[in-house]
Amino acid sequence: MTQATQSTTATFKALKCKECGTEYEPKATHVCEFCFGPLEVTYDYDALRRTVTRESIQKGPNSIWRYRPFLPVVTETPIDVGTGMTPLVKANRLARRLGIKNLYIKNDAVNMPTLSFKDRVVSVALTRAQELGFTTVSCASTGNLANSTAAIAAHAGLDCCVFIPADLEAGKVLGTLIYGPTVMAVQGNYDQVNRLCCEVANTQGWGFVNINLRPYYSEGSKTLGYEVAEQLGWQLPDHIVAPLASGSLFTKIYKGFQEFIKVGLVDEKSVRFSGAQAEGCSPIAQAYRDGRDFVTPVKPNTIAKSIAIGNPADGIYALEIAKKTNGSIESVNDAEIVDGIKLLAETEGIFTETAGGTTVAVLKKLVEAGKIDPSETTVVYITGNGLKTQEAVQGYIGEPLTIEAKLDSFERALERSRTLERLDWQQVLV
Repeated sequence: MTQATQSTTATFKALKCKECGTEYEPKATHVCEFCFGPLEVTYDYDALRRTVTRESIQKGPNSIWRYRPFLPVVTETPIDVGTGMTPLVKANRLARRLGIKNLYIKNDAVNMPTLSFKDRVVSVALTRAQELGFTTVSCASTGNLANSTAAIAAHAGLDCCVFIPADLEAGKVLGTLIYGPTVMAVQGNYDQVNRLCCEVANTQGWGFVNINLRPYYSEGSKTLGYEVAEQLGWQLPDHIVAPLASGSLFTKIYKGFQEFIKVGLVDEKSVRFSGAQAEGCSPIAQAYRDGRDFVTPVKPNTIAKSIAIGNPADGIYALEIAKKTNGSIESVNDAEIVDGIKLLAETEGIFTETAGGTTVAVLKKLVEAGKIDPSETTVVYITGNGLKTQEAVQGYIGEPLTIEAKLDSFERALERSRTLERLDWQQVLV
């Protein structure tokens, strides 16, 4: 494995510690040697301001790579599997149900190729992995990241070995195995899986997308900010609501908005950032509720496994963004998460997994608490597809009506169905 040197034509410059500011060459490293703070990619914003326009972006591919100058890769031919440019849905029926007006759903439940936002970060990470000379890639995952890493590695012809908790949902396990990687199912929660992967990364010389490649990987999430700004007509929303796991997605959407302001692609505007966690794994929400500026790790116990990270790497930065933007961080229980999944499906025809159910349930909670202005433009980020976590809603959505192939059998079943619907509505009204 060899490490490539920085191209003079790239718009990214270095890796910089978020705590002490020490700069490093853009290699496969993610922790500061002096203070152990996380490293982040820095860019030449003057060059971006001179060379990137709305028109140049719109002439680019219909994927995240239309924003290539803002991403940490050198190549002009990145790994492009059609990731990104997912729908921004005007959610009128959900908005009416909640009592607000201008609500949008950023729907990464249909992102390519594996139906979650993780396809964005992996496309960037594996492109950079190839530039740095890695031939084997890996990750520690709660499911979606394993799907993405395996799929995009297969497309790129890279060897792949991924690590997951052994109790992962069946859909996510199958959705990884189909691409032919080596899958290690670890007996433990995600935080234990991640600790093991840190050791493996140090001994095997592999490119771990969310460990030694993490500074590049996390930059892919910025595209969720870029796309929303572009899809809103080169404007920023008033308020966003997004799920919190490690906290990285939250911080990178914020960075994406700030970069577009910095280079003059959108007007400066204050955007409120609110985060969503499951009560069974809510270390960031607990810190916010307690008024703390630090996050205490917890042991996950929730159906929302895709966001069940008990020791979130970027938790303090997510906490800081919520506070300084006058946002909020809330948590909801498992029953509310299921209700959130059903509510989004019934109103907007979008089937999301448990992370999305958490986000919709927190949106509802924020509206009821008066923390969302009914007239402000609010964007809710849905990050994964419900087909991956069917177990979460089994037993809560009814059963098909079994009938004979006869008209009278159909009519009797239809009448029973309508009677049950009337009873359900009477219970709601009571």
